[in-house]
Amino acid sequence: MNPSTAPVTQPRRVERLITGQLTRDGAGVKLTRVLTHDLQQRLDPFLMLDHFGSDDPKDYGAGFPDHPHRGFETVTYMIAGRMRHKDSAGHEGLLQNGGVQWMTAGRGLVHSEMPEQEEGVMEGFQLWLNLPGKDKLCAPWYRDIQSADIPEFQTAEGVTVRVIAGDSVGPQGPVAGSMRRPASAWPTDPLYLDLHFHAGTASFSQHLAADHNAFIYVYRGTVEVVDTQGSATHVPQHRMAILANEGDGVTLRASAAARALLIAGRPLREPIAQYGPFVMNTRHELMQAVEDFQAGRFV
Repeated sequence: MNPSTAPVTQPRRVERLITGQLTRDGAGVKLTRVLTHDLQQRLDPFLMLDHFGSDDPKDYGAGFPDHPHRGFETVTYMIAGRMRHKDSAGHEGLLQNGGVQWMTAGRGLVHSEMPEQEEGVMEGFQLWLNLPGKDKLCAPWYRDIQSADIPEFQTAEGVTVRVIAGDSVGPQGPVAGSMRRPASAWPTDPLYLDLHFHAGTASFSQHLAADHNAFIYVYRGTVEVVDTQGSATHVPQHRMAILANEGDGVTLRASAAARALLIAGRPLREPIAQYGPFVMNTRHELMQAVEDFQAGRFV
């Protein structure tokens, strides 16, 4: 994504607001599934967004024991607590406050994500990002990014911007996210920003490619999406706003402290065939994934 320093002149409007579904996953971790299966085509290349958060160990203590993945990427962003990751390729890391784990499952991994705490708050997000068919059987890839390594800047309009992936524009010009790979290796060109609106009136604008699908998820306070006519749509806490595919970007504002994720990416426009933790293009490929996993052919 090539950011422009010119102002956003045609900000996108909100197409619809989404309320997430309360559920449990892993060994009983309580979470809200924000981006659900029925939205995968509309928000292509994104497959799922989960928000987990609790100060009760009974809600998260059992974690996510060994489970497989094939055909997509997982992005885990911790904002409170500690989670240890181990996988069958020999990778291991500890996610802590503000850190990100980016894992490309590719042709197949078995991994676990287990809380490394017995009390206190654990909160974070997991985003599933699809891979194109030609890359679904690529070699698995993994990276832990500590909080201090995530680019961050403060705007004159009262917003702290954490650039997890993609590019944004700060006071000194374009700011590149922690995850930078050649476009040929990353055809979805994802943008992932964590926006912290400070007390008082704060605003933020971000350019978006016209063909990229985009949404915001508010996890603290209330954020307004301002459209071309100057009208504002209020997005309350724990709601996702799907942004219409029109205009040259998005403009957000908040009159009180708030926090939100802004996520966008280039759609793959390929068939999606999913069976739990396997995401392929066809039913035949799914059957092969299950067979390979059962035969121990994952890394």
